[in-house]
Amino acid sequence: MAGTTAEFALTFSILKTCPVTKARTSILTLPHAAVNTPVFMPVGTQGTLKGLLPEQLEELNCNMMLSNTYHLGMRPGQEIIEKAGGLHKFMNWKNGLLTDSGGFQMVSLVKLSKVTEDGVQFVSPYDEKEIMLTPEKSIDIQNSIGADIIMQLDDVVSSTISGPRVEEAMHRTYRWLDRCIKQHKKIKSQNLFPIVQGGLDPELRKQCVDELLKRKVAGYAIGGLSGGEAKEDFWEMVHLSTDLLPKDKPRYLMGVGFCVDLVVCTALGCDMFDCVYPTRTARFGTALIPGGELNLKLQKFAKDFRPIDENCKCPTCVRYSRSHIYHIIRKETAACHMITTHNVAHQMNLMKSIRESILEDRFPKFIEDFMLQKFPNKDYPSWAVDALKSVNIHLPS
Repeated sequence: MAGTTAEFALTFSILKTCPVTKARTSILTLPHAAVNTPVFMPVGTQGTLKGLLPEQLEELNCNMMLSNTYHLGMRPGQEIIEKAGGLHKFMNWKNGLLTDSGGFQMVSLVKLSKVTEDGVQFVSPYDEKEIMLTPEKSIDIQNSIGADIIMQLDDVVSSTISGPRVEEAMHRTYRWLDRCIKQHKKIKSQNLFPIVQGGLDPELRKQCVDELLKRKVAGYAIGGLSGGEAKEDFWEMVHLSTDLLPKDKPRYLMGVGFCVDLVVCTALGCDMFDCVYPTRTARFGTALIPGGELNLKLQKFAKDFRPIDENCKCPTCVRYSRSHIYHIIRKETAACHMITTHNVAHQMNLMKSIRESILEDRFPKFIEDFMLQKFPNKDYPSWAVDALKSVNIHLPS
């Protein structure tokens, strides 16, 4: 089953759909990479993943990452990126690249921003200059960056907010989409995704999707979530959105990276994910393992000569012990690099296992085994139990 090809710079070929859940595995072919989905994209905000070189990312079988339009537009700036020939050349990254629009900074930098119909007025955190980020400017910067997938500028509000501001943002989001579509100059090499907004209101989400479906776009993002809302509300909005969006185009759930969330939201029908979680938590000394997390700053690891994960084949687990990392973690930046390498490998391996289980018609069993490993006492999060029930998965009690 293939998505549209002639009018966009991508193809989306579904290889297998899970007969029980809404999960599917596919090949997303982009100008710079053929990406197997479901895919987790590490975040390299300013064109670099903290603690890893691009070639190291490739060695971990990562061929799709995300960078940030707002921060790249500030530093090094659009002019330098253009002179370098785009971000791929600037950072020597030959694989898939997605850029967000800068809209998320409307929430993360809310004290520095003001939203009007024209765009978002920011006070730069770098030099305190005032900057207006409009839909047109966001697209101009992203065209200069040259990412395979670019995002519309959307009106982003915190997922914990309700009331008239949420509806205002939803309507403005598709008005801004029209301006983004009109401004987008590189349709043969870059794919523009709109963003489903509407907060935690099902009717607003439906209305937003209805509007987005009237436009010709290459794929869709689900936004406005993972911002502190209750998990019960989170999964219901994801479930609703994937029900409404076309089956033959990729669905990108923004800002999701916890392992349980990746498994559950794949079952709910999402194809693409991104989050700073695996790299940020590494900088605090925390390593990801199948059963949860290890805080390698703790004294109990001082004489633990096992690798972080005995079943992991990443360079860190092959070469170094928990004890070694513990003894350097407060003194040497190499420890951050070691844990980051492992955490990215962990996410890549998780997504590979998910894809293989879908291809082999055993995804429901994979979910059961994964959840039991994560929660051996069967004290599963209630939201995950409810979410999985909605797609016909009943966890053993």
